[in-house]
Amino acid sequence: MRLPTFVQQLIRTKPVEGAEDTGHEQHSLHRSLGLFPLTLIGVGATIGTGIFFTMVEAVPKAGPSVILSFLLAAVTAGLTALCYAELSSRIPASGSSYSFAYATIGEFAAFIVAACLLLEYGLAASATAIGWSDYLNHFLTHAVGWQIPPMLRSPMIVAGVNGAEMHSGQFNLPPVILVLICGFLLLRGTKESATVNAVMVLIKLVILTFFAVVAFQGFQIEHFTPFFNTDNSKGMGGMAGVTAAAGTVFFSFIGLDTIATAGAEVKNPQRNVPLGIMMALLIVTVFYLLVSVAAVGAQPASMFAGQEAGLAVILQNVTGKAWPALILSAGAVISVFSVTLVTIYGQSRILYAISKDGLIPSSFQTVHARTRAPVSNTIIVCLVVGVVAGLVDSTFLWDMVSMGTLVAFIVVSAAVPVMRYKGLGAERAGFRVPFGAYLVPGLSILACLYILKDLSAATFRVFFIWMTIAIVTYFTYSMRNSRLNKRS
Repeated sequence: MRLPTFVQQLIRTKPVEGAEDTGHEQHSLHRSLGLFPLTLIGVGATIGTGIFFTMVEAVPKAGPSVILSFLLAAVTAGLTALCYAELSSRIPASGSSYSFAYATIGEFAAFIVAACLLLEYGLAASATAIGWSDYLNHFLTHAVGWQIPPMLRSPMIVAGVNGAEMHSGQFNLPPVILVLICGFLLLRGTKESATVNAVMVLIKLVILTFFAVVAFQGFQIEHFTPFFNTDNSKGMGGMAGVTAAAGTVFFSFIGLDTIATAGAEVKNPQRNVPLGIMMALLIVTVFYLLVSVAAVGAQPASMFAGQEAGLAVILQNVTGKAWPALILSAGAVISVFSVTLVTIYGQSRILYAISKDGLIPSSFQTVHARTRAPVSNTIIVCLVVGVVAGLVDSTFLWDMVSMGTLVAFIVVSAAVPVMRYKGLGAERAGFRVPFGAYLVPGLSILACLYILKDLSAATFRVFFIWMTIAIVTYFTYSMRNSRLNKRS
């Protein structure tokens, strides 16, 4: 048989039938998730990060117009959600964006997307665990009058005036403890983890509703004037600030990707995955806009910068009492737990999907005989996430997560017209992107590029380094060990 050419190896695609999770029982995941827990997995991975933490990073960039930043991110995510919905109905598999790219565009593009997803989920889990530490400390301070010692809740690598600074003797211990707890739950199995997540997400929605009701009592319309950031000293004036802030908060929409990641563990995926994506997006958008309007209306934009446990502080300032802030902090501790849990889950399932295709060592696809959970994946992911969370300031992480998310969304959008052209999975399509194969995917790509352009230069540099590592890995290991290569 004639060996495939170099280009043919790069663009070889995985059959749609092969994208599903089939194979030996000891390497198979169990379809245990229905529509309700699946939707809450998406909500759990989304609500919490953008609202509880990134207001502190986003409002100084955009001012009160941060509301437009959330709306811009939501519209962009909505366009991509339509693409996800069609792809997931035709290619119900674990790995989401990676599996979609592999079945449509080709192996090399799929591996690059996989690298983006690993970056996205790993850093998102670390960043949210770091933010959880702030709310935990705020809760302990007001509940029992005790604070975590600063040396045990401060990272070693911090963002200083002149860039990264090393502070020896510091370690952020609480996020590491959180990651270990999440790892323990995930090792017990997907169904059990989804049940815990569902409870925590419902608590989260109640807490955010409570925040909005209380914060609106201190609402002042003058806090929205001037609406746009007027300080252009860092290039953030006007719409540039809105776009930059949209890039910061955009990572919180990875909940959509997490739903697709769970495709191999979903009952009736052709129906439930598209519905779960759209329902999660609707819930997330409503709560993001509600809470952001209430927060900006309750305090001047200038007060957000550097504000630890920001939403809790807002309630304390509005009411002049400690108990509303205490309730909010307790809710944040619980809800951010669910975000970290779900992002670590997504990371482990992506590694599982890549390993099944031979692009990384086979040990990553081994699952426990009883719980059906990928043990090696979960342990390795928790170790890496815990180290990053314990040592690095979250300031370095937000935009990097958005970068990985946006690149993955671009590839997902580009995969739709390719899939339509090739007629892949047409016989089981439960959803089709409206207005043809090009309009919505094209608008999605343009919206992602519009947000990408205002991410920081440092973010692009780190992303370039990560992509270089991924490309070297592909050409030295993955191309040769690919299951498709062995079939040639």
